[in-house]
Amino acid sequence: MLAIRMQRTGRKGHAMFRVVVQESRLTPTSGKVVARLGSYDPHGKAIILDKEKASFYLDHGAQPSDRVARLLKAEGVKLPGWVKLEANKERTVRNADKRRSTRPDEPVAEEAPAEEPAEETAPAETPEEPAAEPAPAEEAPAAPEEAPAEEPAPEEPAEPEAPAEEPAEPEAPAEEDKAA
Repeated sequence: MLAIRMQRTGRKGHAMFRVVVQESRLTPTSGKVVARLGSYDPHGKAIILDKEKASFYLDHGAQPSDRVARLLKAEGVKLPGWVKLEANKERTVRNADKRRSTRPDEPVAEEAPAEEPAEETAPAETPEEPAAEPAPAEEAPAAPEEAPAEEPAPEEPAEPEAPAEEPAEPEAPAEEDKAA
């Protein structure tokens, strides 16, 4: 039985494929090919196919691989009724929450919750307010302590300084007189 499949060519890391008709029991790398139908470049998405040859081999029972069947359909080659195309497979991404491409943008995430639930933001702020109250409470007592300390400080030192200076000056000459 014949198979229409892709044969990998190209250098390492830059694959190119030939679309070939080959005996299904042989591997694509065996090199024994019945016919070459074209080529496919997955990097540039360039498809070169001989549509007449492809339809000839399909009419005579050659079975295309899933990928080749998709390429033929994309190029407009009529596939026989017995060729079944599989539905697209669902791909899963590991650790999607860690990828930058799957994270929501931060400004959009902040705007969306603020606009939608106005009630939810109020309860969210109330737990923050008690946390914010202790900090101002600590600062508030510090400020009143400083303010009363500043007000009495200028008054108290002004009164004691004047009497303290007056007796201190006469004592000094008295001591000098005693020493002399």
